[in-house]
Amino acid sequence: MDWITGIQHAINYIEDNLTGELDYEVIAGKSFSSSSHFQRIFSILCGYTLGEYIRNHRLTLAGAELASSEVKVIDVALKYGYDSPDSFAKAFQKFHGILPSQARGNGNMLKSFSRLSIKISLEGGTIMNYRIETKPEITLLGYRRHFEGAPFGDARYGQERDLFTTTRAHQWMLKGMTNDKRSDYCVLTNMTDEGYDFYIAVTADRYEQENLYNSSVTGIDFMDRFGFETISIPAGTYAIFETEKQKMPTPEYFDLRKRIVSEWLVSSEYELTDAPEIAVYHWGIVGGYTERTIEIWMPITKKFNQ
Repeated sequence: MDWITGIQHAINYIEDNLTGELDYEVIAGKSFSSSSHFQRIFSILCGYTLGEYIRNHRLTLAGAELASSEVKVIDVALKYGYDSPDSFAKAFQKFHGILPSQARGNGNMLKSFSRLSIKISLEGGTIMNYRIETKPEITLLGYRRHFEGAPFGDARYGQERDLFTTTRAHQWMLKGMTNDKRSDYCVLTNMTDEGYDFYIAVTADRYEQENLYNSSVTGIDFMDRFGFETISIPAGTYAIFETEKQKMPTPEYFDLRKRIVSEWLVSSEYELTDAPEIAVYHWGIVGGYTERTIEIWMPITKKFNQ
């Protein structure tokens, strides 16, 4: 109950201070957790980032205020944290689809982003298999794309699908270098309100990594066009979950990640730490396509109050 109450306290604090400075550390403190933990939990449960929630709710209130009064646009912009009318107009148009000056027009539609409210419901009562593992530093080889939005919502699914289906040559090349033909590593890191970095990567021996751009070894002189990078994952502790074996485990993967937060994490002695999240796609054809699974590696640490 403390965890649920804490999340609601954080939401209430945001709502009470929408026209002032909002410090993420202070917000997280209302939920009795660290800033990185709170932001990760928030985006997993809601499907959008903490910054998106604040921005969309501010723009909702700004639109209502402009539509119902003669207040100046510049005054509304400053009230809701925008330094200039131009930046406010750009954000307003992106959210509402019209300019601030048009909000007073007869019949113009505005959007409303509703306030979050925590409701208690009976969930769980199901078995979740997991293991806790402390991993040494891991070095991967892969390529990156910057994704927009929260890493746990519908936008992630579409962007990830597009990346996998339009970069086949990158994946084939990596498969030729890896010592694990059945596994792809997807790494989510550098998460901010504006987006995050998503890597498709594999394990590779030192020889392959050191000679990646050595044309006398590869036989080609255009390896740099692939944009491969070395990705260093620091040593850490992970809670590891796995989907059922099936032809297409991706939908279950997204559902399982949310259950990890809403069911397992709230009753455990751990919280998420500020480290990359890893998904290991066991996508090879050994055992057939119906044997595909995805492992979810959630970086964790003991809660401070334990």
